[in-house]
Amino acid sequence: MGFIGKVVDVILLLTFLSMSLVPPLLDAQALLPESVVPDVLVRLYKWYTVEHQDYLLLEQPAFFMALMKLELVFTWPLAVINLYGLLNSKPWFKSTCLIFGSALLTSTTAMVGDMLGSQKPMADKLAMMYSPFIALGFLAVLRGLLLPSTKASFANGLTSALKKRV
Repeated sequence: MGFIGKVVDVILLLTFLSMSLVPPLLDAQALLPESVVPDVLVRLYKWYTVEHQDYLLLEQPAFFMALMKLELVFTWPLAVINLYGLLNSKPWFKSTCLIFGSALLTSTTAMVGDMLGSQKPMADKLAMMYSPFIALGFLAVLRGLLLPSTKASFANGLTSALKKRV
């Protein structure tokens, strides 16, 4: 795998890491009662929704709540699995990466489409915040379809690349 493949894997590593942390810590708050969530996370969630006027989180339309459930039940576990698969060069990584990318691409496109079609204030700004996840989903799909699996562990390759630079 060449330089571009390694760059793609680093970008996906950061994506899988963030998608392993954000859904259970923040996105789940749209579905859980406030009393079961640590106070610091509740304050962060409320700050974000008010600061960015994220009407999807504030109004919680039915389609969005369904996508949040899908994210927690399907996409979040795939992010954790893909994080493990990428770091340990598992042979099934390409398949799960393709599935993850398809799910992320589809759900984010629905949300951005709603934002662009709405007349809500700050919807364009929100769409710009959510849009990179469309690109990340597309990148994961391409990684699953095009780039070959690596022979050596990604973590070992990253470590050796860092040692070469030092």
